[in-house]
Amino acid sequence: MTGKLRASAVEALAGLLHDDMTVMAGGFGLCGVPENLIAAIKMSGVKGLTVISNNPGIDGLGLGQLLETRQISRMVASFVGENQLFARQYLSGEVQLEITPQGTLAERIRAGGAGIPAFFAKTGVGTLVAEGKELREFDGETYLMERSLRADLAIVKAWKGETKGNLIYRKTARNFNPMMAMAGKVTVAEVEQLVAVGTIDPDHVHTPGIFVQRIIEAPRQNPHEQRTTRKRD
Repeated sequence: MTGKLRASAVEALAGLLHDDMTVMAGGFGLCGVPENLIAAIKMSGVKGLTVISNNPGIDGLGLGQLLETRQISRMVASFVGENQLFARQYLSGEVQLEITPQGTLAERIRAGGAGIPAFFAKTGVGTLVAEGKELREFDGETYLMERSLRADLAIVKAWKGETKGNLIYRKTARNFNPMMAMAGKVTVAEVEQLVAVGTIDPDHVHTPGIFVQRIIEAPRQNPHEQRTTRKRD
């Protein structure tokens, strides 16, 4: 296909994957996760990945698929508690972990996309998060320096997208996907609904197409991280 549109996740990632690369993967829990692109990465067999994501999915779903095949060697994340396989691999030394407070992680990614190399934040001062980081005082308060994050590849999931790459996210999927789309050297998006150029009102665009190099339309998967139901009367 011509332009940014690709026929499949495998085709969308063709020529972009290699061992020991850094990948940003959008999503929050299992919401807004680019499942089809993750599956294509799994099929490729690339190893030694550093993956930046809010969390490593759960066993067998989301990024959990890449943990099963031992393709991830390092995670930069804010929450890892739902994935038992990740816990075992981390405790055994198979996977390295850089834990980052959730808001700080989001800002590190946003700063990377904005071309800001570092910033100072108060979160984490006096904790293990501050180990090895520069401390500086502003207005009588101590802050620590956080480096921004970039990636060789960003994979994101949107609700609707134009063939030129303009994207709209829905609800929780908007937490990490938009800033990751800006922070990848190359960004590949999968969308639930692919529409013609000019269909989306410019005022409604969350990620402008200039940040998206390739796009696919992929069926939505609807897994649940935790299913909580009320007992019937």
